[in-house]
Amino acid sequence: MTDPLSQIIGLLRPQTVMAKGISGAGRWAIAYDDFGKPSFCAVTQGRCRLSVDGAPAIPLETGDFVLLPATPSFTLTSPEPGPLRRLVNATAEPARDGLRHGRQDGPAEMTMIGGHFDFVSADPRLLAALLPQTIHIRGVDRLTTLVRMMGDEAARAQDGADLVLVRLVEILLVEALRALPAQTAAPGLLRGLADPRVAPALRALHGDAAQDWTVIALAQAAGLSRSAFFQRFCSRVGLPPMEYLLAWRMTLAKDLLRRGGLALDQVAGRVGYGSAASFSAAFSRHVGQPPGRFARGTA
Repeated sequence: MTDPLSQIIGLLRPQTVMAKGISGAGRWAIAYDDFGKPSFCAVTQGRCRLSVDGAPAIPLETGDFVLLPATPSFTLTSPEPGPLRRLVNATAEPARDGLRHGRQDGPAEMTMIGGHFDFVSADPRLLAALLPQTIHIRGVDRLTTLVRMMGDEAARAQDGADLVLVRLVEILLVEALRALPAQTAAPGLLRGLADPRVAPALRALHGDAAQDWTVIALAQAAGLSRSAFFQRFCSRVGLPPMEYLLAWRMTLAKDLLRRGGLALDQVAGRVGYGSAASFSAAFSRHVGQPPGRFARGTA
């Protein structure tokens, strides 16, 4: 069966992974500006507090993992915050020995490994659309282990490190999506895949986006009547089935255009359109520019 989550992470193609050690002692508080890239951390010792975009603070402790799919502004503090200090250029190359907050001498009271990454894809909203603004997962050792491995690999900086870090991020994303309680997530692909009736339709659609799908055919894959399937799909995924199909086809088309090497009618056929003209019209309406211009802009 097709695995839509792996498909999407494969399309996004993580790259340029940065990971560093972060520690703190005493009372401290650091404000980070939003920078839009996905970021993550795992607490390896002690406690701290995280407040994302003005929301109430979340206590973090040893073994906790956090993923911010689009990283809005946030603050990170000791359990009893100190004076607030703004960190400038949080995405800069880290110091060799990482970052130290608060008291600079003596042993650290809190340690974590944090980082961020970019995507090759020009459509990183795919990940943000799957997930809530803040993902906080407690007690999943595999996530902490993966983040530790990323920190170790970044610190060693040996040949092949870039490839290893990219593969670790891909695994990290899959593990985080698996660990997230999808049944309580906001409507989206993750919640749809958690529904035993909607999931078969989603996997069928992702497995052959070029097929001439109808709501009735997808309802049959789900084992539901047309009306029951339509309502259930909308409530779980947040879009009607044909709108979701269109969005997925356009995502695939953008990836094919970005990679190059195919004529426009070949791209059209791979995403379910009978002619280059009908595909161009649909792409222009959905993306806001013709496919040729999009391809030239991402070359």
